[in-house]
Amino acid sequence: MGAFLDKPKTEKHNAHGAGNGLRYGLSSMQGWRVEMEDAHTAVVGIPHGLEDWSFFAVYDGHAGSRVANYCSTHLLEHITNNEDFRAAGKSGSALEPSVENVKNGIRTGFLKIDEYMRNFSDLRNGMDRSGSTAVGVMISPKHIYFINCGDSRAVLYRSGQVCFSTQDHKPCNPREKERIQNAGGSVMIQRVNGSLAVSRALGDYDYKCVDGKGPTEQLVSPEPEVYEILRAEEDEFIILACDGIWDVMSNEELCEFVKSRLEVSDDLENVCNWVVDTCLHKGSRDNMSIVLVCFSNAPKVSDEAMRKDSELDKYLESRVEDLVARD
Repeated sequence: MGAFLDKPKTEKHNAHGAGNGLRYGLSSMQGWRVEMEDAHTAVVGIPHGLEDWSFFAVYDGHAGSRVANYCSTHLLEHITNNEDFRAAGKSGSALEPSVENVKNGIRTGFLKIDEYMRNFSDLRNGMDRSGSTAVGVMISPKHIYFINCGDSRAVLYRSGQVCFSTQDHKPCNPREKERIQNAGGSVMIQRVNGSLAVSRALGDYDYKCVDGKGPTEQLVSPEPEVYEILRAEEDEFIILACDGIWDVMSNEELCEFVKSRLEVSDDLENVCNWVVDTCLHKGSRDNMSIVLVCFSNAPKVSDEAMRKDSELDKYLESRVEDLVARD
């Protein structure tokens, strides 16, 4: 049976919430994989003075769920509790910390949690060899901080189009490949040493033991790329998802699909469930997780869209009935 089941597990985990002018919904499904290795974080109102900030993330684990699960619970505290991030509150304005210190604090948080997990006995002695990507978004009253480490992805939909997308960290990327080769590794069949399909991740300590190289110079780096974008009234929604989603839908396809579903339902869990089900039917063989974060300018339910959707449902039902009748 290998890494796949005889039939997919289609039960879903859902959650939703609202606050700080945002609404979110999420859905995850194990699918065809033998284990569920994805995890997520959704925090509206960051504790200890950042109550008007929010944080969302998706973690795509591999070789186990240990790292993904730990990060889903503790990554945010490693970010907000480190010295660089705390310095952000001192150098910024009274209303919002400085952008550069926030970005430095996020980066430091990733390096800190990766260093911290390395001392876990099961990870240190090789009993657990798991790793995880991480894609997240930290939303302040003025800025959106996109955070990416690995090949999960985040997109921003603004003014009716994809405005921004994080870049996947793949071994064949020239900059990633150069770091891998400088650390004594190679890229074969688009994988690190012919094995790992991502060039940045948390965990994966088998790829982080090159003597004389710092943590960001190893075969696999835990360093995230952090992008800052000013918020705008035209912001509609953000999608965070693992590659089980992106493998079968492009940025534009997924955003247009989400837009069309938001026009017939204001239940964000349902919208996310539609995405996961669609990706399963489109052939995704991986775990699937999606977090949808909507701003106040997100598409609204439309009577016209609901009418067209109802007509399409009736048409499809009639076609199915015709096909069954022929048999």
